[in-house]
Amino acid sequence: MITLPAAQSAPVPTAQCRQTLARRLVESARTVPDLTGFDHALKDTRERVFTVTEAVPLDRLNGWHYDRNSGSIVHESGRFFSVEGLQVTPPGPAEPWGQPIINQPETGILGFLMRDIDGIPHFLAQLKAEPGNRNGIQLSPTVQATRSNYTGVHGGRRVPYLEFFQDPARRRVIADVRQSEQGARFLRKRNRNMIVETAEPVEAQDGFMWLTLGQLHRLLAVEDLVNMDTRSVLACLPLESGHLPGDDGEFAAPSALPMASDNSALHPLVDVLSWITEARTHEEMLVRTVRLDELAEWEFSGGRLSHQSGRQFEVIGVRVEAVGREVAQWCQPMFRDKALGLLAFAVTRVGGVLHVLMQLRAEPGLRDAAELAPTVQCTPDECTHLPPEERPPFFDLVQNAPADSIRFDTALSDEGGRFYHTGNRHLVVETERLPEPPGFRWLTLGQLEELTQHSHYLNMQARSMLACLRSLSSGGLR
Repeated sequence: MITLPAAQSAPVPTAQCRQTLARRLVESARTVPDLTGFDHALKDTRERVFTVTEAVPLDRLNGWHYDRNSGSIVHESGRFFSVEGLQVTPPGPAEPWGQPIINQPETGILGFLMRDIDGIPHFLAQLKAEPGNRNGIQLSPTVQATRSNYTGVHGGRRVPYLEFFQDPARRRVIADVRQSEQGARFLRKRNRNMIVETAEPVEAQDGFMWLTLGQLHRLLAVEDLVNMDTRSVLACLPLESGHLPGDDGEFAAPSALPMASDNSALHPLVDVLSWITEARTHEEMLVRTVRLDELAEWEFSGGRLSHQSGRQFEVIGVRVEAVGREVAQWCQPMFRDKALGLLAFAVTRVGGVLHVLMQLRAEPGLRDAAELAPTVQCTPDECTHLPPEERPPFFDLVQNAPADSIRFDTALSDEGGRFYHTGNRHLVVETERLPEPPGFRWLTLGQLEELTQHSHYLNMQARSMLACLRSLSSGGLR
């Protein structure tokens, strides 16, 4: 008698796995438990975990010095990061310029741990104090660490939950992609943006909380609460926005329409990719590192490095005393913007499908010349004095948008480990279908989400805005 092998179930198709995951994430986005417990935990953490930051002249930073050979500000260990000069020659008729930039040639980990609690996916968030935060504590991913941090160069305690992001046997990968940092402040810096799921019954340590996606979406509307790294990682979630829930709000429902296919998009994705590649091939700016003292319009004065115009940003020194952090005290340079920036998405419906007007923006620190950026990305204080024809496209439109067209409006901080009291107003404005100037395209939400699954297509500011836009599905207008 011939014995047949036991029947084996067919492997689940990848598309079906994605749909199952999308449905689970929908439930998490739809689940918004009362946040009173979170508010109490935040208040309690602010009393126990905090940093005290004191301005210190750059030439008096313990452990840091201006290296006369390289012309850069460096750490005595040779690790962490350095502040260098960058000389930029843009394509076309624009004038060359120079600026300081952060060089940190290592890939950090920004990661959320996810697990089911009562059948609903929850995300482990950290209430983290950073020296540059305006309000002390902000909501960060489970792990937010540079390579120097998680390999112990700082000499502090081990990074909690790091094992779930380093041991493949203890996780299921939901998203894992290297994404750029701000290309105007970092030189070719990337971080690994990760979401991993575990079936283990992981307890939240002190300073950590399990939150649903719906709760995270609600908290995005609170000024300076959800930090930049959290927003970046949330943007990489494979939500398949067509499955996102809407509420009774007039605007939330359109974001629940099926993910746009090429038939419902103004521009097929293959054409979008070709457009980006064409620009990267023919409009690449030339950059080279130089000594800080070779930057013609920058000067060391008053213990800081500033632009002679008094505008733009400056490099300052700080001494930090920390309670509840891996390290109790340290010194470092930080970048500080002189004014609040502006990030804005213009959104509209085309054939019933939500589209976002994106610009392709070149920045000197990007690895691949240019990435998709929000409709408007600028500092208003540097634009309002310019004649209208020299202001960024659509700047006046979003600045003067009527209240009934604004769908999201919250000031959110840049990452407080490198930037001091620096952030941007995040603005979503519903408009008519606007014309596409050179360098702009209307893209569907589905196309943006597809691009976040790959490196170097959406810049940090666009990912931050995408997280805010998608949050509208869980709470209506902000």
